[in-house]
Amino acid sequence: MADTATRLNEDLKNAMRAKDGMALNTLRAVKSAIKNAAIEKGGSDTELEEGEVIAVIRKQIKQRRESMDQFNKAGREELAHKEESEINLLEDYLPSPLSTKEIDELVDATIAECNASSRSDMGRVMKILQERTAGRADGKALSQAVMKPVSYTHLRAHETLRYLVCRLLLE
Repeated sequence: MADTATRLNEDLKNAMRAKDGMALNTLRAVKSAIKNAAIEKGGSDTELEEGEVIAVIRKQIKQRRESMDQFNKAGREELAHKEESEINLLEDYLPSPLSTKEIDELVDATIAECNASSRSDMGRVMKILQERTAGRADGKALSQAVMKPVSYTHLRAHETLRYLVCRLLLE
């Protein structure tokens, strides 16, 4: 069983002993989501790998963030606060996120490796980056980091082309 799943089970037992209702309900929901993902993958006896467990936890966090936004819009601060508490609890199970500098370094290396020079290459770069970051970086942050150099490279290529065309016209 994955380390995170084992830790979840231990924390669930501790929450039962401590009679911590919020932690207990949150961890039960996550454990249920992990079990459902395992059943979808290959049946009730299937166990998820560490990366898959982390992906389920990320999905649970995302769902709670969306709920929190909806509660805030509806003026239900107490429910939004509850969702925020659950998010904080679940974030403890995620691996430490990559820093902006680490993301930029990975992006630069991947773009160079793929020889990406335009937006059309972004999909290839993103696929490799998501495999390499293994859930340690948000997809939106990765996308924004990829767009900067790819757009700049595309712009440089476009300016170079414009320069060459002007030179040809002047000759």
